[in-house]
Amino acid sequence: MPLSTLPILSLADSPTAFSQAIGDSFKTFGFAMVKDFDIDRGLIDRAWELSKAFFDLPTEEKLRYHDAAIAGARGYTPFGVEIAKDAKAHDLKEFWHIGRDLPPGSPLASSMPPNVWPARPDHFQQVFSELYRQFDATGATILSRIAVYLGLDEHWFDAGIEDGNSVMRLLHYPPIPDATGESIRAGAHGDINLITLLLGAEEAGLELLTKEGNWISASPPEGALVINVGDMLERLTNNLLPSTIHRVRNPDPQRASFSRYSMPFFLHLRSDFPFVTLPQCISADNPDRYPVSITADDFLQQRLREIGLKK
Repeated sequence: MPLSTLPILSLADSPTAFSQAIGDSFKTFGFAMVKDFDIDRGLIDRAWELSKAFFDLPTEEKLRYHDAAIAGARGYTPFGVEIAKDAKAHDLKEFWHIGRDLPPGSPLASSMPPNVWPARPDHFQQVFSELYRQFDATGATILSRIAVYLGLDEHWFDAGIEDGNSVMRLLHYPPIPDATGESIRAGAHGDINLITLLLGAEEAGLELLTKEGNWISASPPEGALVINVGDMLERLTNNLLPSTIHRVRNPDPQRASFSRYSMPFFLHLRSDFPFVTLPQCISADNPDRYPVSITADDFLQQRLREIGLKK
C-alpha cells in the first residue's frame, strides 16, 4: 500500500473502528493522521501566537530560562544544542519544554522538575497549561484505542501514564539564509516516548522514512494531527508497532528566509514504569527482543545522553 493512500482517521468514529484503523496504520507505517480530536481550535491559535512571541525575545532574555543541569527537561534550550542520535551535526533549532505539574510530595519529583515560566509574553503560563491538559487527555484517548488493538483492556495504559513525564515542546527553526554543511533543522531520529501528537506547521519540512527507504513529506492537512509511534511503544510491543524515523529537512531556497514553528506533545509513561514486553507480542517468529526490564526513566536518561541534552 503506497504511503500516499494513507487515510485520515477520525477520532469521532466508533472506538472499535478507530482502534482497528489506527493500529493497522501504526503497524504498517509507524504513524497516522487523525482529525476530529477534542482540542480547542482557538486555544491552538493563541498558542501559536505566544510561541512566536517568546522566540522573538532577545537571546539574553531567553537564556534566563535555560538550566543545563536538568538536560532540557523544562524551560528553554538554546539553538544548536540537540543532536539526533548518531548524527555528526547539531540540529538547527531552539525550543521550550512544558511538563506536568506534580501534586505536592509526589515520589516522582526527583525525575520531573517543576515547570519554568517566562515573565513574558503575557498569559503564556495560562494558555500552555490548558493546552497541555487538552493534549494529555487526547493522547490518553488514543492510547486507550491502541490498547484495544493490542488485545488489552482499554484502560491498560491508564496507570502507566498517570503522572507521566509527558512534555509539550515549542519549537522554533530560524531562517537559514545559507544552508550549507551537514546541519539540518532536525536530523533523522525516532521519538523516545510512547506516542507523539504533532500539530501541522505552516512551513513544510517534516519527512518520514518509508519501509522502502524513501523520504516522503508528512505534513498533515488543516485540522489533523500527525501521531507517531515512539521508542517506548515499540519496545513494549516487541517492535510490532515500529517507531517512525523522521526528520525536518532544510527549506527550499524560496522559503529559506522564513522561520518554522512546530508544537509536538510527547506522551510519556510515568518515570517508575517497568518495561515488560507484552506477552501477546511475543511469538516463535518474534521472540522477546527486550528480556531485561528497565524503568521508563532509565530509558529516557539513556536517550537524553544519546541526543546531547545530558552529559
